[in-house]
Amino acid sequence: MKPNWVTFAQRPVPRYTSYPTAADFAPAVGEGESRAWAAGVAPGSAISVYAHIPFCERLCWYCGCATTVPNGYGRIAAYVGVLHKEVDLWAEALGPHGGLAHLHLGGGSPNSLSADDMGGLIGHISRRFGLRPDAEIAMELDPRVLSEAQVKAMAAAGVNRVSLGVQTLSAQVQTAINRLQPREQVERVIACLNAAGISQHNMDLMYGLPGQTVSDVEEAAAFAVLHNAARVSVFGYAHVPWFAKHQAAIREDMLPDIAARFAQAEAASAILLDAGYVPVGLDHFARADDSLAIAASAGRLRRNFQGYTDDPCDTLVGLGTSSISQFSEGYVQNLKDRNAWRDEVEAGRLPSERGVVMTEDDRLRARAIERLMCDLRVDVNAVCAEMGAAPDALDDALETARFLVPAGLCTVDRGVVTVPFDARVMLRTVAQCFDGRFKPAPRRHAKAV
Repeated sequence: MKPNWVTFAQRPVPRYTSYPTAADFAPAVGEGESRAWAAGVAPGSAISVYAHIPFCERLCWYCGCATTVPNGYGRIAAYVGVLHKEVDLWAEALGPHGGLAHLHLGGGSPNSLSADDMGGLIGHISRRFGLRPDAEIAMELDPRVLSEAQVKAMAAAGVNRVSLGVQTLSAQVQTAINRLQPREQVERVIACLNAAGISQHNMDLMYGLPGQTVSDVEEAAAFAVLHNAARVSVFGYAHVPWFAKHQAAIREDMLPDIAARFAQAEAASAILLDAGYVPVGLDHFARADDSLAIAASAGRLRRNFQGYTDDPCDTLVGLGTSSISQFSEGYVQNLKDRNAWRDEVEAGRLPSERGVVMTEDDRLRARAIERLMCDLRVDVNAVCAEMGAAPDALDDALETARFLVPAGLCTVDRGVVTVPFDARVMLRTVAQCFDGRFKPAPRRHAKAV
């Protein structure tokens, strides 16, 4: 890392999986907007669905997701029952659309569901939203608790892509984050998935974990290459114990510093690039034959709450507690409290708690931020023309970006902002130049690196 990047790297900035970000959501947007926006989905347009499963058998101390340990299957079964009812509410609220193109089950751990509940939920969602023949059905999996019966149920339900939470293979680091997961255990899961015909495996890796070294990160990246992962994400651990209380179990004096985190990110990148993987945006890599790499090379890469995607749908319906739905008019988030969410669904109301209505300025900035986050480059003049905005509508963003040029974080040439490949880990810092709503808040966002 260049010495003059350290200050920028330590600044908290949004992840920009959406714009406006969730920090701008407010209670003024709720069920009324959800119903109106759902009813107004463009006729014939395909939609996507995300189902949130907020349970894990064991709690990993690094995790910042909305999840909990259920202490018995009763709570999970009750949650699934309500989730089925929410599926029906949204299916009835949506206008005539073109069917379900992408279904993603995330968490938590979706394989905290029993095999029967897993298959039943996917089947119900598929029927009620009209699964398209070429649809992708993806699931996030915890390899520690995946059974052969669950794999068979996934295959029968049409699951064709999975994301395996590998994170690290170092026993020492696994102990420090409360996630004991031997290499052999992950390999057995991969073999079981392959045998069932589910061969599109993504792997999630992490750097910046307590006690983690460059060698540890290289080992995990080499593991992904060895097993021919279709996509690999390399996320930096975000230490936010004021937000995720269980992270207090991680000793801060064991965390790598900024320079070490940068070295780890670069080490993982080097392994994957040497193996022929295509870099995708900030922190993803994909095999050259994978649809994500193809979308990136064609300029069709998108970014949403699941990260980088080739999903072109403008409508994303979020199911379950805390999940976020996206419409052309704005975003709306479900209630986080499980009891409150259940009560709203049981009363026949969409369980919307807060959201944001997008302005024309938001749409313009969202488009610029997405292109920068996806392509490491944005032509501001082209974006303004595409969105029907005045040619000078993003002059403030260009002016801010110019302040980053001397540090080597980006270049600005006649309205084109480009982030050099070796500075891609600082991509969010450059994207923040286009954020018209950003308010500095040390305990709101993770550090840039």
